[in-house]
Amino acid sequence: MSHAFRTLLKKIASGPHTGQHLSRQEAEAAMMMVLQAEATPAQIGGFIVAHRMKRPVPEELAGILDAYDRLSQRIPALNTQPSDHLAAVPIVLGCPYDGRARTAPVTPIVALLLANAGVPVVMHGGDRMPTKYGLPVVEIWQALGIDWTTCDVTRLSETLDRARLACAYTPLIFPETIAVADYRDQIGKRPPLATIELMWSPYEGAVRHACGFVHPPTEGFFQGAFALRGQSDFITVKGLEGSCDLPRSRTAIIGCYQGDQFGRLHLHARDFGLGGSEAVMDSEADYLADLTRLIAGQIETDREHNLLQSAIWSGGFFLWQSGVSENLTSGIRQAEQVIRSGALTQTIATIQAAIQAASPVELTQPDGQT
Repeated sequence: MSHAFRTLLKKIASGPHTGQHLSRQEAEAAMMMVLQAEATPAQIGGFIVAHRMKRPVPEELAGILDAYDRLSQRIPALNTQPSDHLAAVPIVLGCPYDGRARTAPVTPIVALLLANAGVPVVMHGGDRMPTKYGLPVVEIWQALGIDWTTCDVTRLSETLDRARLACAYTPLIFPETIAVADYRDQIGKRPPLATIELMWSPYEGAVRHACGFVHPPTEGFFQGAFALRGQSDFITVKGLEGSCDLPRSRTAIIGCYQGDQFGRLHLHARDFGLGGSEAVMDSEADYLADLTRLIAGQIETDREHNLLQSAIWSGGFFLWQSGVSENLTSGIRQAEQVIRSGALTQTIATIQAAIQAASPVELTQPDGQT
């Protein structure tokens, strides 16, 4: 039993009157012990439940992010010069690790649109995750012909350099998180670590985060934790299922943070001719088939057209925010032109070629052989 961990657990699990928040350093130490299995299963389970019931504070989230940075492998920062085509700070598109189950994700299309325009994009995620067990980003990419599951950080760095897109497969670069997923399944509730997944970056250099949220207090957690860590460049989106995909059926509530500047946006898709119901995902197979046809510029059915509208809406927003387009209207116009032209199929081919050309990763087998 870890006596040091027990002390930290008692601090947050003593109830509403005597319980206390952890300091940033204490939260980092606790998460290090959780991820390295130095605490017992009973202690880890108790910590996750207590932390969820207490609700995290920015200092704790900052400390947990510090632990993530210490233990994970991270993509080396690109060595670019101001004149380089990759001089732009990468955008990290945060996606919930437990995937999507109701609405059709367009985040991969957004990533392809940005990469097509020369903006470096970083994503990350793993396999099916509790509690939702929805469709994860890694499986979407596999359906599009891109397999990130064998890409170590060196290969990811080379692919990001050549093709402007990389998706870190967390079981490979951060295997310590795998065991924690079992606790999420057994407890049956999403822990505060689900918020961390939206805030963490597997990239070592400066980035611009795009973080989705469902509950308004979560945006305040982002603000506080990022401030403590010196991250002043990020976007918050009250998006679909906690993603950064903009909704079309309701107001898109967005926060844009850059340095000391803050802008609150309330965007309405109907004002741009894109209003309507959200693109749903009744069947994963149908969605993946629609997505493949959409990327090829083949839009025939009403369902594919609805997915197109969602992709244009989110894609246009991020083209605008990345500086590729002068305003949202021109971003929407560019997103539609690129998608309808089928140009994203070439972007996928470029990524596939970059992965193939990158340094191969040696996978160690259980017996120690490679």
